[in-house]
Amino acid sequence: MKKSLLVIAQQGYQDREYAGTRAALVGGGVDIEVASTEAGACLGKLGGTETAAKALRDVTVTAYDAVVFIGGPGAEALASDAHALSVARAAVEANILLGAICIAPLILAKARVLDGRKATVWDSGGEQAALLERYGAQYTGDSVTVDGRIVTANGAGATDEFARSLLALI
Repeated sequence: MKKSLLVIAQQGYQDREYAGTRAALVGGGVDIEVASTEAGACLGKLGGTETAAKALRDVTVTAYDAVVFIGGPGAEALASDAHALSVARAAVEANILLGAICIAPLILAKARVLDGRKATVWDSGGEQAALLERYGAQYTGDSVTVDGRIVTANGAGATDEFARSLLALI
């Protein structure tokens, strides 16, 4: 069975992106494990709760077929988290499918894995797109962008297409 790591923020993950991505992957026969800054309770932006089985520092990336970062306001903190950046880099180095939705592509940008690649991000007035480009990405503005083994999406409205793209590549 294929296995995917879903990475969510301890506080403020995007509930709809998480639930929709998880449901689609599970429906496609993918086993899911959840990680966050610390193992334990996580609180969604819309009030949902989830339990992270692992802290990011304890993740062995090669145990997964895909690593997916979920967005929401809390994902911004992950973009400065050394363990989150390390997980993103390790996924690319091991040629493991890497996904990020909403603001989470900023994590990939700061991990320096989008240099020279096409990507999209939730953009509130140009700031996030500019950040992607500052880290070497080619911002597409599309709802979902696939570049090799990296899939990025721009928010909750793109969740279904994002999940389908991940499933097609897993």
